[in-house]
Amino acid sequence: MAGTARSMRRMEKVTGRSDDMIILRGVNVFPTQIEEQILAIRELAPHFLIELSRENRLDEMTVHVEAMHTAAAEAERSVSAKKLSARIKEIVGVSARVMVREPGGVERSQGKAVRIIDKRKKE
Repeated sequence: MAGTARSMRRMEKVTGRSDDMIILRGVNVFPTQIEEQILAIRELAPHFLIELSRENRLDEMTVHVEAMHTAAAEAERSVSAKKLSARIKEIVGVSARVMVREPGGVERSQGKAVRIIDKRKKE
């Protein structure tokens, strides 16, 4: 803190709840960060699910998201998947496989929204 006139340290903006945080290959990821990237692409609906798995020794993240009714064709879904994957890599800092489903293709939960399914084996 040398050279500053502040008596208290400045904190960065709070990005999410710590109990929702995912640690993926050493990067802290919050579901709200993924949601922000989904909402930035107008062809995608705000319904999503994050699936974590472990292939060999590497953790993998798959984001299942719905297409809007106006962009439900296979070609449009493929373009949206590439856009979202690139945004997540650039802004959040992790690689993610993106599966864009047809409208209604992401399961809705009753009650509290389930955003993360962790299929990694606990060691």
